[in-house]
Amino acid sequence: MKKIALFLLLINSAFLFAQKEITGVVTDKSGAPLPGVNVLEKGTSNGVSTSFEGSYSIKVKEGATLIFSYVGFGSVEKSASSSKIDITLDENGGQILSDVVVVGSRNAKRTVVNSAVPIDVINVKEVTTQSGKIEINQLLQYVAPSFNANKQSGSDGADHVDPASLRGMGPDQTLVLINGKRRHQSSLINLFGTRGRGNTGTDLNAIPAASIKRIEILRDGASAQYGSDAIAGVINIVTNDNVDELTGSITYGVFNTHAKGDFLEGTPNTKGYRLDKDGNGNSYGKDQDFDGGSVRIAANYGTGIGTKGGYVNITGEFLNKNKTLRPAYDFRKGFGDAEMQGVNLFANLAIPLADKTEFYAFGGSNFRDTDAYAFTRNDGERVVESVYPGGYTPRITSKINDNSIAAGIRTESSGGWKFDLSNTFGKNKFQYEIKGTINASLEERSPLQFDAGGHSLLQNTTNFDISKNYDSVLSGLNVAFGTEFRLEKFEIFAGEEGSYTTYDTNGQPITDPTTQSAPTIPNPDYDPTDPDSSPTISRPGSSQGFPGYSPANEVNKDRTNFSLYADVELDITDAFMVSGAVRFENYSDFGSTVNGKLASRLKLSDHINVRGSVSTGFRAPSLAQIYYNLRFTNFNASGATEVLLAPNDSPVTRAFGIEKLNEEKALNASLGFTASFGDFTATIDGYYIQVKDRIVLTGYFDASALNLGVSEAQFFANGVDTSTHGLDLVLSWKKKFGESQFTATLVGNINDMKIDKVKNGSLDEATFFGKREKAFLLASAPDNKFGLNLNYSRKKFDAGLAFTRFSKVVLVDYADEDDVYNPRLITDLTVGYQLTKSLKLSLGSNNLFNVYPTKQDEQGNTEAGGYWDAVQMGFSGAYYYARLGFNF
Repeated sequence: MKKIALFLLLINSAFLFAQKEITGVVTDKSGAPLPGVNVLEKGTSNGVSTSFEGSYSIKVKEGATLIFSYVGFGSVEKSASSSKIDITLDENGGQILSDVVVVGSRNAKRTVVNSAVPIDVINVKEVTTQSGKIEINQLLQYVAPSFNANKQSGSDGADHVDPASLRGMGPDQTLVLINGKRRHQSSLINLFGTRGRGNTGTDLNAIPAASIKRIEILRDGASAQYGSDAIAGVINIVTNDNVDELTGSITYGVFNTHAKGDFLEGTPNTKGYRLDKDGNGNSYGKDQDFDGGSVRIAANYGTGIGTKGGYVNITGEFLNKNKTLRPAYDFRKGFGDAEMQGVNLFANLAIPLADKTEFYAFGGSNFRDTDAYAFTRNDGERVVESVYPGGYTPRITSKINDNSIAAGIRTESSGGWKFDLSNTFGKNKFQYEIKGTINASLEERSPLQFDAGGHSLLQNTTNFDISKNYDSVLSGLNVAFGTEFRLEKFEIFAGEEGSYTTYDTNGQPITDPTTQSAPTIPNPDYDPTDPDSSPTISRPGSSQGFPGYSPANEVNKDRTNFSLYADVELDITDAFMVSGAVRFENYSDFGSTVNGKLASRLKLSDHINVRGSVSTGFRAPSLAQIYYNLRFTNFNASGATEVLLAPNDSPVTRAFGIEKLNEEKALNASLGFTASFGDFTATIDGYYIQVKDRIVLTGYFDASALNLGVSEAQFFANGVDTSTHGLDLVLSWKKKFGESQFTATLVGNINDMKIDKVKNGSLDEATFFGKREKAFLLASAPDNKFGLNLNYSRKKFDAGLAFTRFSKVVLVDYADEDDVYNPRLITDLTVGYQLTKSLKLSLGSNNLFNVYPTKQDEQGNTEAGGYWDAVQMGFSGAYYYARLGFNF
């Protein structure tokens, strides 16, 4: 009997562990092949992705069930009863948490639920049709738990390029990829009253939303995998590859001008306050109910190339947005969102060259013409009364060009090795034009508009990546390694002479102050009893609002970077996975660094996973932080001062004891779990981020004794160490009731940053990085943000209701007093109706109840000069919109 039992046990075991190979093709309803579909053996981590032709091959156990899932399509389960299984997927929105992800793992079998690190996958097509958000930053602000971005006002270039952050870190501490390839940053460095002051960031709004298939957000340190900038995480934008379909939309929206809340009605700018085209005028006009009108027209079309799955997909987008004008103080009469006209183009293509070999390319061009108000000049030496009676409000306008192109070849050998050779080029150019301004030293002879110069950043990256998956090693082994070479180049180019020069009384540039002098006006504060008091004040030079870059400011610097990496993932069992990565980087300007990462996922049951990671990271100082320099006028309620922002390598910087910039160094750790119970899914992840030698922009030091022609100076420095603890959560439920479908998603982030040390050396800490600068750093994001998104659909009708709560934010104003912004709850509503098979009408509102941040005191000491800073949900109030979507 024992021998018979043993024989039966062996037969049963052989049956259980016998494997069979399943092959097939996955297509959409039109019969077009779908590349990249996730084919997963249910209850395991065994899976593959379909090839360029939509074909797949997978070995599974007898009696297995296969799950086919793809972003934007419904998942299909199929019993592996046949050796050939062809599948047709229907497009219905799909299940977000079962999507295959590109970012965070170089294993093509990895999904969000079974990954070792937290990843959000956002179906952009679905989000854009269910909200009024028209820019990528706005979209992510309300659907990603720890992403934060706000419109700025009175912040020079930041009015035109929104700084954004992940987990409360700096805009330059999140790496952005397009289709897995590194995206170049903006050439703009944030200087004034912005989130992320002293940082450069990536301009996400240069990428048209209509070109995006999905956005993957890796909320974990990833420098060991992707290199510099990935301290807070990685945002990977995956672009459209659909064919034979024309989709798009026309959206029109406006803001409610009647700001309400805890401030006085009838204050300037709340009812009919107007500035003319040149920023002048102090009169009240007819009451206006709406402003900031915006029109966005977008279209996307793809067509097949050849018969083996090739395609080209093209997107065009046009945006026209007017200014908003909101309550402000007397020295800031033009407070609100900038005006913007923009054109976006993007293309994505793939051409099969042979079996399992493909040429691919993608890239785009973005042009924006923007217009924002600077601080008002009411009187004094900066006002020429015969030109601007009663004062004026200069306008900072910009022309932004952002271009990129990536191309490569990827192939797979007969032995299963995958090779990817690519080159990615990107360039951002930012040029200032100052309008409604004056060079006061020229008085009536001055032009009222100046080309003030600008800056540009070029980046060229070459990658060679190799990977292979071994199904036979335990429960699966994935090995990846590669190399990267990157060139970066930063330029500052000068504007026209009048934008930066001070002229003498004869209209000649002042080259010898001992023999030449600028025009003067009587000094209203002259005190004859004070020997240091002067009866007159000299008129300043340069364009008011933003001084032009002079030849002395010009920069043309570059550097190179070479890196090697290795990345391994091992499924020890179906339930237990470990991964590791190591990366070596060498920069031509600051040297080398090595970083590593360990991560693991443990499957506790068919429904619950525990995951965690620990890694080191870094961020190289940007070329802008090293070489940027400018002389400018700093305005606040107390008046104006002339400031020099000196480059890091200058004698002035060294004279104050500021050392050469080095890389920021990070330690990341996370621990969390995922759960999936039928219609309900959840991910909860805690994290810790320690950053040493963070690069910050210092306060203003007294420089009057240095004879620099300015009264103050500031610098970039490795100035602080910080530590951040936090928690991200995403809870999702999706259920069908007959012909009705209901979804509910709760996203949340709790974030607590501490400044562990200020590295001021022998300099005064209160000036180096004082209370006000600390508050700006700590308020990079609210301490917590929670969003509840509810969606309902039935036949031709759908509706969405979203509630987002922002916690309290505290800043410090020019009077060294706390500006407290109390918690706010924002409500968004949208309803849609399918008019025909091809047309859908949507109506809705963002910030439906017209909620504003807490109004600050009457002293006008806020950073932006308005009643609010750029906190929480912004300061433009309710936005109402209508959208006509089409699909042919």
